[in-house]
Amino acid sequence: MPEHDERGTSGEDGGTAGAAPRGRNETPDERADRRWAELIQEIRVAQTGVQILFGFLLTVVFTPKFADLSSTDKTIYITTVALGASATGALIGPVAFHRIVSGRRIKPQAVVWASRLTFTGLVLLLATLISALFLVLRVATHDEFVPWLVTGVVSWYVVCWFILPLWARYRYTTQDD
Repeated sequence: MPEHDERGTSGEDGGTAGAAPRGRNETPDERADRRWAELIQEIRVAQTGVQILFGFLLTVVFTPKFADLSSTDKTIYITTVALGASATGALIGPVAFHRIVSGRRIKPQAVVWASRLTFTGLVLLLATLISALFLVLRVATHDEFVPWLVTGVVSWYVVCWFILPLWARYRYTTQDD
């Protein structure tokens, strides 16, 4: 397998012949700072989405239509709200984690734990979206194709959120950065 530079071009293609070695040449503290800044940007996107979704979910119980839901649909709703609350907690967790350990000179470890919380939050967000979509389509259509439609959307999320990044990670990197 050819070596790749940080742009992903290979020496065999004429992209890195005579170029500096791969990497950023940063200290562990600089790497932790960079990784923290990148993680916070990612969390901002996910937090906004999950907080808006969770806010809407909280209002459903106060609508007149809620009383007419079947017990199955109410159970799906409660599950969805619990998943949304869990996703919100996991995606806000890195901020609290950072605040509590700030100044303790453990940023590399904080980045690892914050990254784990973020990934957990994304998985919980996926579960929340699946559950919410299933509930909305069940109530809106009562059709048998709802599970199939939800499965298709879930498959799309899994491809976009996990399979493509994992494929790119495998294809274009030789180390975890």
